Amino acid sequence: MTDSHLVIDVVDNGGQWTHREWRMLRYLDVDTRIISNKTPLSEFREVDGLILSGGAARVGLTGELGNCAEYLQLDVPILGICAGHQFMADFYGGNSAEAPKPEFGEARITLVDKGGKLFQDTPKSQRVWESHNDEVVNLPPGFKITAFSDSCKVQAMENDKSTRFGLQFHPEVDHSEYGQKIFSNFVQVCRLAKKNI
Repeated sequence: MTDSHLVIDVVDNGGQWTHREWRMLRYLDVDTRIISNKTPLSEFREVDGLILSGGAARVGLTGELGNCAEYLQLDVPILGICAGHQFMADFYGGNSAEAPKPEFGEARITLVDKGGKLFQDTPKSQRVWESHNDEVVNLPPGFKITAFSDSCKVQAMENDKSTRFGLQFHPEVDHSEYGQKIFSNFVQVCRLAKKNI
């Protein structure tokens, strides 16, 4: 196993595009597999990063997403997408709730201060794909907003240590024009974190 060998698994929260997230990582030559969100932490293999996928769960209304609370205790970079993003916000002391205006389809986001680590080398304004009924309404302590849209103030967030990231939109979908670059940036975050262990 070389230093470049990365293991980043995708937690399946019942979303329709989980396999696309897995495929994005495979395209980037990452060792990845899809695991159920019911998988006990004791059955995890050693990973360098984790993606909490989107899902059908109404996180803002139920607060439940399998064993994701346990997974967030891992000392590796973690990216939450849609429901995973909302759950992450709630877990760290923020709040998610039903969106005043649910979004399904194309939207345009604007980066804040270049968008942090995930949005490195992408433009300030970009097209993304939305599919959500709920959204983050209060940011958790220790996090900052890295992207917003006219209809959603927390389209993306990142913690102060750059180890936790959340995206309301779906970067794995082709309509998100810089989705592949976002995944590549997350892989780079995981690679750097692994070297610093």
